[in-house]
Amino acid sequence: MEKHGSANWKGGLKDGKGLVSTQSGHLSDRPYGFNTRFEGQGGTNPEELIGAAHASCFAMALSMILGEVGMTPENIDATSTVYLEEVDDGFAVTRVHLDVEAQIPGADAAKFLEAAETAKVNCPISKLLAGAEITMDAALV
Repeated sequence: MEKHGSANWKGGLKDGKGLVSTQSGHLSDRPYGFNTRFEGQGGTNPEELIGAAHASCFAMALSMILGEVGMTPENIDATSTVYLEEVDDGFAVTRVHLDVEAQIPGADAAKFLEAAETAKVNCPISKLLAGAEITMDAALV
């Protein structure tokens, strides 16, 4: 399987502007720039895109792992918060935090937490983020 995203950038770092798109077209020519990344202005940024990719990958992995232990989730809400921080040689994604709440009828809490931990470690996007510390809060609701 191959998937791709693309970006176009015009100008310098602080005054430039970019557009980001995905192969599917669901994200098409969405603006990003220094102001959307570091100054909180409207548009997207690489870290929120990584967060969305991580949360969606984790939720799918958790669903699979829960199924392997006989639990079928009615709902999984996952959020991945990506932390971009200044380090000695510039900026880096140093840590990521997953928040997950799941509704699973008749769930065994210990098996759920074990499945969530397994998904956190083994989903492909977590593996991609291996250089960052990944933490998690998981709860049955």
